[in-house]
Amino acid sequence: MDVLEIRNLNKRFGAVHVSRNISLSVPDGQCHAVIGPNGAGKTTLIHQISGVLQPDAGEVVLAGRDITASKTWQRAQAGLGRTFQLTSVLPSFSVLENVALAAQAKSGSSFRFFRPAGREADLNEKAMRTLERLKIGDRALVPADDLSHGERRLLELAIALAGAPRLLLLDEPMAGLGRVESAMLIDILADLRRSIPMLLVEHDMDAIFQLADTVSVLVDGRIVAQGAPEDIRNDPAARAAYLGDKGQ
Repeated sequence: MDVLEIRNLNKRFGAVHVSRNISLSVPDGQCHAVIGPNGAGKTTLIHQISGVLQPDAGEVVLAGRDITASKTWQRAQAGLGRTFQLTSVLPSFSVLENVALAAQAKSGSSFRFFRPAGREADLNEKAMRTLERLKIGDRALVPADDLSHGERRLLELAIALAGAPRLLLLDEPMAGLGRVESAMLIDILADLRRSIPMLLVEHDMDAIFQLADTVSVLVDGRIVAQGAPEDIRNDPAARAAYLGDKGQ
């Protein structure tokens, strides 16, 4: 079953055609990666999937439900978890409170103001389990503003997971991470992908080839190659468009 289906998405900004009949799918239990040079249209594609932008034509289908016209919060309620948006983190609140609030918003429990979530034991318990799964349980009581860059990435992932997503939309999760942090996050995502399908937009080719079942190469708003990672690695069109002579 395809958890996410993108069907012939098109988007223009004036005379610039930034999405050209983009179609791809993410089957249950798999990771589909999208790569491409700067200016290829990856951000526009992400915005159309998440609801920040409406396509001029085409469809976005999540778990069999057409969400093309849905608002961002409606897509989240339907099961789309978009990660690594800085606006999703409340810097003065603790790591635990940030994740508990995300769980609270999903469950619809007493959302009178932010702090009451800290007194809801079931939400805190769920939040703590998520933090421990991501190996930052020991940072639960630390203000989010005091986290390192890598820890903040993990918190943003925990916030997305708190909403019990049907699919994770990962927007360059490795950006700004060092080698050790990247390796740790790849291991975590490899574990998560067993239970949550993913659409991964990333520049880190090590992450792409370790995590992806399928890779789409996006250039000038159009998918120029699509296939298994090894097929893309050896595809002359893909190498010319993005991989260059690195052989990665």
